[in-house]
Amino acid sequence: MMPRLLGAGCAAVVAGLLALVPVPGLATAPDLAALAATPRWQSLMHVNPGATLRGIGSSYVDDADFFLSDQGKRSAVAELRASVAALRAPGSAARCRFPARYRFLAEALGWQEAAPLAHCEDYLQWREQMPTGQLVLVFPAAYLNSPSSMFGHTLLRLDAKPNPDSVWLSKAINFGAQAGAADNSFFYIWRGLAGGYPGQFSVTAYAEKIRDYAFVENRDMWEYALNLDADEMDWVVRHLWELRGINFDYYFFDENCSYRLLELVKVGRPTAPLSQELRFAELPVNTVRALDDAGLVADRRYRPSKAREVAARAARLDPAARALAVALRDDPSVAATPAFENRPSEQRRRIAELAYRALRLEHREGARNPDVAADSLALLRIVQRNAAPPSAPVSAPPAPESGHDTQMASMGAGRQDGRDFLSLGYRLTYHDLFDPLPGFLPGAAIEGLNINLRFDEVDGASLETLDLINIRSLAPRDAFTQPISWFVHTGLEQAPVADSERALGGFIQGGPGASWRVGDLLPYVFGVARLESVSGVDPAMALGAGAEAGIVYQANVVQWGVHARWLKFTPHFSRLRTGAVVNVPVSRDNALRGECGRETWDSDAVNSCSVSFRHFFD
Repeated sequence: MMPRLLGAGCAAVVAGLLALVPVPGLATAPDLAALAATPRWQSLMHVNPGATLRGIGSSYVDDADFFLSDQGKRSAVAELRASVAALRAPGSAARCRFPARYRFLAEALGWQEAAPLAHCEDYLQWREQMPTGQLVLVFPAAYLNSPSSMFGHTLLRLDAKPNPDSVWLSKAINFGAQAGAADNSFFYIWRGLAGGYPGQFSVTAYAEKIRDYAFVENRDMWEYALNLDADEMDWVVRHLWELRGINFDYYFFDENCSYRLLELVKVGRPTAPLSQELRFAELPVNTVRALDDAGLVADRRYRPSKAREVAARAARLDPAARALAVALRDDPSVAATPAFENRPSEQRRRIAELAYRALRLEHREGARNPDVAADSLALLRIVQRNAAPPSAPVSAPPAPESGHDTQMASMGAGRQDGRDFLSLGYRLTYHDLFDPLPGFLPGAAIEGLNINLRFDEVDGASLETLDLINIRSLAPRDAFTQPISWFVHTGLEQAPVADSERALGGFIQGGPGASWRVGDLLPYVFGVARLESVSGVDPAMALGAGAEAGIVYQANVVQWGVHARWLKFTPHFSRLRTGAVVNVPVSRDNALRGECGRETWDSDAVNSCSVSFRHFFD
């Protein structure tokens, strides 16, 4: 960390003297208080205006090296006074540490110098390396095989000029938790929810991010060019220097990568309405919407992942041609067989292109393999020998911000074993397999804090379910990619006990599996392990294992699914749960859902059906 530039006592004394002694060009104490309340200074200090529940009125920064006053975190006025004292003198070292603060004070207090930062060699060298032509928000979409990334992610990109095809020299601005290398995805989520990590801004080559997201993790990328002008860009870049190595608290739901980027953009345009409302959960897609709603998005561009490109090319070929591409990928000498040679030149090129891209996708990680390199070269030569028009670009799916809002409230009615009931539900976030599909990754579902209350004529009000986290990843397998599907689910639910009664119990369950795509159908199978503890049941804990199979249909006009899960538990009982769901969107943020289910155990069974209205909001 950088050492403090002024001792707390010295800063306080100097600030006090400045408040008492008239100095030409310096504002009086009341003026400083008004200046500290301006949007620009509030943004430079990262003051929480009430957008999140922790520390309203204080700075989000959790690092003493960011402040020149001991009271700076809690008082923007105190930090302004200390900044005036530290930055006023020509040649001050503090100017090199805080160039954005210096610009703010120089403009507000009328400081006139020809080259006020000429002595700041490190900053000036760094500044020369920073592109300042355009600021772009980048949204890498969800990654099915990583639970910590299924919300998606956001980062900023600095371009030398507004040209989306010249990004290889651009810089990526990222805010992330400083997690340990040994932390797995689930531990990362747990600590992130509790604020167990510090978060920092970092600047890296954007080419590294393209490789990580589009090549390695197979994530589609959306790019949103922002309409900040050169002056606003200058504020952002100056402040980015001030944030080097500075710690913030990191919270997975609100004070996360996306919210911090909104703060950085707000430094450039402090009057933009980006953080006025309470943001109980700041998801990456909400950041995109906030910038769009504030009029900051000038243009958007879609970059498909390598896996998406392979899938799109494969979909344009008939089944026999796809099989030939698989064979060619595994052995380029297949190009000499009649099955390949007898096809038209254009088809041969398309098949060879698919084989080449599939081979590169399969071996995208790890050390260079000479055999793979030789096969890649052979496939490229086959491509070059066969003429064909350029392939059509991959069609862009609906943009992430076009999807339904991220919170949901529901109201419904149903009947279970002859008893009518009403239900009320609330879900903090985000999307399940049967919610309206546009704007979301097919096969991906992640739900957090999903509560369902039930009111019936006998038991009155009761808690039916409380899902803390429920993640499902149906990653389809095909001839070119073989991902593993998986799910994890934990919370509370009403579980069956003796004599057709039910009792509230806690559980955690999950397992690996496989899924496939047949048009809009996603058939799947899972191996399932479940640990549960049900109130009043002996033994207190039960461990079960079994399997689940189902089919999910996802289209824009309707979503439906059927499933069956069988589990055998250690206390020598088994349970079979079957069900069907149908969801009909009636607008972007409203849907009707019907559900029926049957649960059997020992010689007992429970049947239920319900219908509900679901409303999405932010």
